[in-house]
Amino acid sequence: MLRRHKGRESASSSDSTFYQLRPDCAHNVPDTKFKIKIGKTLSVRKWHAAFTHHGSLHIASVLNRIQSGGVHPAIRGEVWEFLLGCFDPESTFDDRDHIRQARRIQYARWKEQCKHMDPHVGSGKIITAPIITEDGVPIKDPLVLLEAATPDQQASSITTKNGDDADHRLTDKQTIEWKLTLHQIGLDVLRTDRSMVFYEKKENLSKLWDILAVYAWIDKEVGYCQGMSDLCSPMIVLLNDEADAFWCFERLMRRLRGNFRCTQQSVGVENQLQHLASIIQVLDPKLHDHLETLGGGDYLFAFRMFMVLFRRELSFGDSLYLWEMMWALEYDPDMFSTYEESGPATDRSAQGYKPRVKSTRQFGKYERANMKSATNGVDGPVPISVFLVASVLKENSQKLLQEARGLDDIIRILNNVNGNLDAKKACAGALKLHAKYLRKQMQGKKA
Repeated sequence: MLRRHKGRESASSSDSTFYQLRPDCAHNVPDTKFKIKIGKTLSVRKWHAAFTHHGSLHIASVLNRIQSGGVHPAIRGEVWEFLLGCFDPESTFDDRDHIRQARRIQYARWKEQCKHMDPHVGSGKIITAPIITEDGVPIKDPLVLLEAATPDQQASSITTKNGDDADHRLTDKQTIEWKLTLHQIGLDVLRTDRSMVFYEKKENLSKLWDILAVYAWIDKEVGYCQGMSDLCSPMIVLLNDEADAFWCFERLMRRLRGNFRCTQQSVGVENQLQHLASIIQVLDPKLHDHLETLGGGDYLFAFRMFMVLFRRELSFGDSLYLWEMMWALEYDPDMFSTYEESGPATDRSAQGYKPRVKSTRQFGKYERANMKSATNGVDGPVPISVFLVASVLKENSQKLLQEARGLDDIIRILNNVNGNLDAKKACAGALKLHAKYLRKQMQGKKA
């Protein structure tokens, strides 16, 4: 018997009913351009028909449909679990039930560890002020206590003498660093997608805070960085179970955590910015020279686009549409096995690529092009997001050349452009630029 998540398929052409906006905020966010198109969008019926009796997924047909018209909002969460490598398309219903249950248990364990270190985790509350000093001394701020603690914790904490703080000093460096991030997570959570009706419920805000707090603990190398709340928020909206949302976010971070890994010498996203510079230099040298003249040769003006994948430039629905289009184009059916072997909180690219034994139809169009040209090096292929940003720059090359007289002009022009970005056209433009760039590379090698 087929076990399926029940999805509500609407005849409506828009996804606005799924991601409702607060009436007082509707005029402050970009209009959603994504439309549910019969025969193009992956529908609930087509999604269910893509599974065999035992539960394996015909991923090739799913990818084609997503690349054609995105995913119906009613099934987005369960489709994303495959696109992000939570499940192997060849797994059965029983396989996935077992994996899901094991992951929920693991998440509960990690959350309990965090709760043991700080009782605010899992309490349904969010903290927005520091609870510890860099020396490990607890901060007994009455505002934080009243906002974040349970009634019993409030009473015991407020009656504690300040002179006893030094006696409760933490010495474990990792625990101190984790606790120092908790209020920053809270501040960011309260700023994330606040135009949405979904986040009027405090339980949804606290769920987002809990997931980010747990992730910051298990990924000690990266921890928490600003922008992660924008990446995690859609998972909370799409997946009802907190543990399932956590694992979807954890899989997404496999792709993106390198962007957040910073040192005193460099920012994590620098590698992608360098790729972007190389691409524009090859495909539009005049624009590259102009940007360099204006002091934008480091391409830092594109920093935010890479960090949060256009979340700030697009409406909520359109950013989700763009993400799933990108993931379908980049899809690699070996993701699941690679992730399972490497363990949580590791980079996708750091694991290299295993021998390909599957049909090329199971790979996304962008990934197939990389396979054909053998461009996957030790760091993996250049993410399609780089070519997406490059296509935006190339599309607006004349405007940038004629109107940009400084970095502020570049940012202004790009902000105006991104507000009108069409996800499907942008991805098509990225594929064309990618093909052109590969041809240029081949010509350079022959020469």
